[in-house]
Amino acid sequence: MEEGRLLNNRYQLLERLGTGGMADVFRARDLMLERTVAIKVLHETYSEDQALQNRFKQEARAAANLSHPNIVTVHDFGFDNGQLFIVMEHIPGKDLKTILRQRGRYSVEEAIPLIVQACAGIGYAHRAGLVHCDIKPHNMIVTPDGRLKVTDFGIARALSTIMPDERADVVWGSPQYFAPEQAVGEPPSPASDVYSLGVVLYEVLTGALPFTAPSSEELARLHLEQAPIPPSEYVPDIPPALEQIILKVLSKEPSSRYRTADQLGRVLLRFGTQRDIPSTPAMNLTPETSPAYQKQETQPSNPSTPSVGQRSQPVLSFPEITLPEVTMPEIELPEVEIDWPSVGLGLIALMAVGGLIPFWIWIYFLYNPR
Repeated sequence: MEEGRLLNNRYQLLERLGTGGMADVFRARDLMLERTVAIKVLHETYSEDQALQNRFKQEARAAANLSHPNIVTVHDFGFDNGQLFIVMEHIPGKDLKTILRQRGRYSVEEAIPLIVQACAGIGYAHRAGLVHCDIKPHNMIVTPDGRLKVTDFGIARALSTIMPDERADVVWGSPQYFAPEQAVGEPPSPASDVYSLGVVLYEVLTGALPFTAPSSEELARLHLEQAPIPPSEYVPDIPPALEQIILKVLSKEPSSRYRTADQLGRVLLRFGTQRDIPSTPAMNLTPETSPAYQKQETQPSNPSTPSVGQRSQPVLSFPEITLPEVTMPEIELPEVEIDWPSVGLGLIALMAVGGLIPFWIWIYFLYNPR
């Protein structure tokens, strides 16, 4: 399929965005609704089988019912000139794998919000009864403002003939990211998506994959048997609590992992939130040799067994504060002038009233003899 082609007399292919072993992705124009869309066109090899067409339509319909800020919306599905295609919203940005190739890895503070977004979208699909089956950074689009959206829901399932509760010879998913149970052909579950999310988180933080091998068969064996290299071997300053979360997610047994992406997202969100809360420092308010506050450092009660989100309190130092000298201005009190005539008249009045007291006593005894 070439650029400039018109699909179903509605979608004009404008630019090839990428190509892979199963499909090509184009930026296209929806002539009916006059909007830009992304279209994934499956190669003819995957489009000829009628059963696959029906299954693909079924999965595309299920994916179109997902409406979440962290999931790429599916708009339409079609078949034209012998090729299946699926129409999705166009997201400006790059896939996470391309970004990792360019920058190497993310810091813990940058990685946690991205993976929490991925968990939110995939967890929403899990609640709707859908398993992605092919989680990898190639299927995560990151916009310039940091929004992550998961794409390709249902396509891996449509390309597989595995039915529930059956074991098949077909291994689906990407070998670097699939879960051990997928490596042996078992049907994936939400816990399988959680394992793949753990591989992505491992790669985002370290810039490396937990397992590498020259063939898919060897990769499958490593997923089944080999313990991953601890992330701290690549990044020594990774928090021990976060390393424990990653190793739990990469457990061989599905029952040992978090069961859904929602659970993993809540754990990572709690870890990230607790790291961002500033601890209240202990301060010595009694100065010793200077008016400066003395710095103190509070250590965890048991640093050998960190809990999720635990970290030592920061060491805060306060600069020496010198208060300016305050000089009180001199206040001149006004001179008080004494009105001596008024004082004299007041004394005369007081003496007159006091002199009448004996007179009234004499009058009382005069008219009230004993």
